[in-house]
Amino acid sequence: MAQISSICKRSVVSSEPVQSGKTCQLSVLDRVMEKNNVRIVLYNKNQVKKDGGETTRKLKESLAEVLSSFPIITGRLAKTPEGHWTINCNDAGVRIVEAKAEGNVEEWLRNVNRDKELLLVHWEVMLHKPYFWSTFYIQLTEFKQGGIAIGLSCSHLLADPICATMFLKAWAETTLGRTMTSPPFFHPLPPRRPANINQNRRHYYELINCYKNPIPSLPAPQHATSTITLEFSHQMVTACMTMHEGLTLTPFEALAALFWVAISKVKESKRGLIKMSICLDMRKVLGLDKGFFGNCMIYNKVDFASRLDHNELMVLEAGLAIKNVANKMDNEGIMDLVEWLESKNHQSPPMMSDHDLICVNLENVEAYNIMFDDEQNKPIRASYYVEPAVGEGKILILPSPESSKGSLNKVVMVTLPGDEAVKLCQEALLMKFCPTICMA
Repeated sequence: MAQISSICKRSVVSSEPVQSGKTCQLSVLDRVMEKNNVRIVLYNKNQVKKDGGETTRKLKESLAEVLSSFPIITGRLAKTPEGHWTINCNDAGVRIVEAKAEGNVEEWLRNVNRDKELLLVHWEVMLHKPYFWSTFYIQLTEFKQGGIAIGLSCSHLLADPICATMFLKAWAETTLGRTMTSPPFFHPLPPRRPANINQNRRHYYELINCYKNPIPSLPAPQHATSTITLEFSHQMVTACMTMHEGLTLTPFEALAALFWVAISKVKESKRGLIKMSICLDMRKVLGLDKGFFGNCMIYNKVDFASRLDHNELMVLEAGLAIKNVANKMDNEGIMDLVEWLESKNHQSPPMMSDHDLICVNLENVEAYNIMFDDEQNKPIRASYYVEPAVGEGKILILPSPESSKGSLNKVVMVTLPGDEAVKLCQEALLMKFCPTICMA
């Protein structure tokens, strides 16, 4: 097992001062994610070995520069008179941890598991004085025999995985002396479109109900959790999609259906398929620009109590259920949700229920376009976690490092109780597609 040793922890502030008194208001979609955090690890080979921590020094210098465009990241949490969180953009800085690891990055990836991987991404729980607490942490781990891991963790209050990746990409472009391709925009969520204001219209209560009845407090996991990472080639994803004859599914919908059925079988559900919620990026649906910085991942329940015995029929019905729910998540339905959440202005917003199996669509993350060095040094692996790992489990569907334009290659990260994760790796319905198990 590669040993990791921490060298130091420090704060990095932006190279340009922030406007005095600047604040950033958090939207209601930010506030419902208060109890969660996002963790990302990028692995680079860094083939040209650099001595004396040159890589780390270069990254710290460019980090200070890029932070000037992200004042919300270097700020600190404060409460409004209504009791909601806001960000004081006081440039208190980002916490950065420098670390060293034995061996090289390829050796690490051959033996990595969830517990080891989370050692590469520093995170601290907020204590009773939030104005001292950094909402973002960065860990730079250099492997002594070649390679680097860049770990980013942040409060889900400020950023969803799309935003966190946007920041990493901007940091990489700054490191290479390039112009940011997607500069961040900090502005409120858009209002309802005037043409959609119809007092007699039936509200989309199914989406509201997904947020309306959360569990008051999340129970601690009864068993240690494990995360497995499986890679599906273009041919495998195509085969999964063609199972659904007469139904045009996206890769996410097809893979989500496959894993929903496989995990239900592993859990030996007596009611058919276990309860599941999907989580989709709604920036495009809301007409937001690509650089919108804030939470825009929306959850919705997909409850389908199938008792079909034939596995492939269950996958077909599951795919149809997922597609129907995804199609209902339009601009009007999301605005219904936002307005309902905002109507609770004098109450703490409900925490998103996390007791279902959660399937998150992260196909839009651009982790493999991030280059902190030359064109040949793209990440060889990108791992994402949305914590805490509670409830029935989590499925994250991501692009693959092998993805190219027109390619359907995908990576699926599944977090389950340890015994169930082992069974999933042996589940015949899943293994018939012969995915590559990258982490188990």
